Amino acid sequence: MSETGWLAKLRQGLGRSSASLAESLGGILRRKLDAAALGEIEDALIAADLGPRVAAKLVAALAKSGANDPDTARARLADDIAVILAPIAKPLAPDPACKPHVILVAGVNGSGKTTTIGKLAKMFRDQGCSVLLAAGDTFRAAAIEQLQIWGERAGAPVVAGPSGGDAAALAFSALERARKEAADVLLIDTAGRLHTKNDLMAELQKIARVLKKLDPGAPHDCLLVMDAGIGQNALRQVATFREMIDVTGLVVTKLDGTAKGGVVVALAEELAIPIRAIGVGEGIEDLRPFDPRAFAHALLDLPE
Repeated sequence: MSETGWLAKLRQGLGRSSASLAESLGGILRRKLDAAALGEIEDALIAADLGPRVAAKLVAALAKSGANDPDTARARLADDIAVILAPIAKPLAPDPACKPHVILVAGVNGSGKTTTIGKLAKMFRDQGCSVLLAAGDTFRAAAIEQLQIWGERAGAPVVAGPSGGDAAALAFSALERARKEAADVLLIDTAGRLHTKNDLMAELQKIARVLKKLDPGAPHDCLLVMDAGIGQNALRQVATFREMIDVTGLVVTKLDGTAKGGVVVALAEELAIPIRAIGVGEGIEDLRPFDPRAFAHALLDLPE
């Protein structure tokens, strides 16, 4: 997909979020930006899941900007959102010194974790990397088959074991194979776990410990896949996972199916955790590195 095609897809994917925000802001921005109007803008931003802290920050900057027409005010909001997002927009780049670069992928049930791994595999393959996938979600039988399908689409082999097997042992075997084959990237799927389930969280920690027996630096990245539709609950979910593993970045999925896309801005402001990629569709190319300016403009329904 071309860059122009991706931007169009991003704009389309964020359509529900931008439409909701545009509807809320449309009438307010046509009025004089007095205290009452600014208060309503703040409420609209909070309702769009940007969070109270971000909303207050954006409105304070807007009040000082002297913006006196809707287009200028909307552009100012977009620019300020892009500034908030810029520090956490960090694409995932495999480290050639780590061969393979081991990426452990976690997330709750239904977040789009296995699908995201397939899309990441395609992205890395397009960059010229050799990729191996590990079907570490042995808890759900269909997950193994699902990953194998995505592996075929991406052109990446899959290491799999029996349903119900030891996920940590499978991850260990996958790393052995990846090292033997000199793969550039090893992506390890894990069971979709509710962050309140202590046994599943302990299993995630075990996988990380076992990997270190072969490579003390592994996993080199721990990605948390999040469904944008959970809105402000994402903040609590990230915090809980970070207590268990060293989360090095987020992949935010399903932005095309929710009006809560603004939560990405709240995550940037509140947690300052890198956002490695975002997903706006089911296709294998519908996951791309996070671009703060493009995201902010799409969220405010502004042209690039």
